[in-house]
Amino acid sequence: MAINSSATPPSSWLGFELSVLRRLKFSSVALPFTGEPELCLRLKRWNVRVAANDPALWSYTKTTALVENRSEQLSDEDFELVLDDAYVPRDKQDNQSITKWFNETDSWWFDNVRFNAERLDCPYKRALALTIGMMVGDYVLSFDEQTRHLREPLSLSKVFRQLAGTLPAVYDNTLRNYASNQDVRSFVAERQHTDLLFLRLPPPIIKSASQRLGAAGWREEWLQGGDHFWDEFERASAGLLGAPAQSKQQYLGFLEDLLQRAAHLPAWALAYVENGFISSDDLLDSVSRIRKIDSIYSKDFSDLLGVRATIITA
Repeated sequence: MAINSSATPPSSWLGFELSVLRRLKFSSVALPFTGEPELCLRLKRWNVRVAANDPALWSYTKTTALVENRSEQLSDEDFELVLDDAYVPRDKQDNQSITKWFNETDSWWFDNVRFNAERLDCPYKRALALTIGMMVGDYVLSFDEQTRHLREPLSLSKVFRQLAGTLPAVYDNTLRNYASNQDVRSFVAERQHTDLLFLRLPPPIIKSASQRLGAAGWREEWLQGGDHFWDEFERASAGLLGAPAQSKQQYLGFLEDLLQRAAHLPAWALAYVENGFISSDDLLDSVSRIRKIDSIYSKDFSDLLGVRATIITA
């Protein structure tokens, strides 16, 4: 199993990351591959200024809602607007690709909620509504043919309201936290006043962007309004860390290129999964060519996930 930038890390994995970060001194952090925002939310409560980035729109939407957002919340009127006539078919669905993921009734609900969310006049409220919508979709897709009968007979609008109550409370740490949807190289180059780079290394796999996102691919297609964008998504990431790597040398070249551009950041923490494609020695050699390594932390998750996690600080 590979933990990538689009995965939700288990609580024990998050605990490992936080235990390492507690040993470091920093008041601001940049994350080129954020994925799910749990780590960012914890760091906000440590009064750290967070710059959260991800090339995927779904992650950017969540970090806008939960990390950059200081105080905005959805009102009762906002809920009514987003869920207005959610099951009523319009003349034509805006997003036909959603039918690949959901049945016809649910597809109309997701299409209408996406349409209605754009009517919210505040970008943070839109991001909150879309974040809850993603939670609803993940809930629906958690059932397969064998377990579908266990799905409670609730309308998705009721599920939406219920899941809204499970969102982390919006927290203002009085700092200007930032969410972005840039390529990782541009993002790192622009972080001129940041103490720490926290880089979760994406798995070195040879797959298309849609395959790399896996189950999160539906989120991207829902937010993008279709599946038309994948080729451009691939072109935008070509030659960058996170793009398909044809060899170990190419992957390490992508990594070294990004780290060279991050040389102005005072401290690095690089988290990766030992997966057999790249050895720890290969990775350490690449990092040490650019900066002296301070410490190496490892934790065995074999019983839980069948992998070993390592964080390198430099």
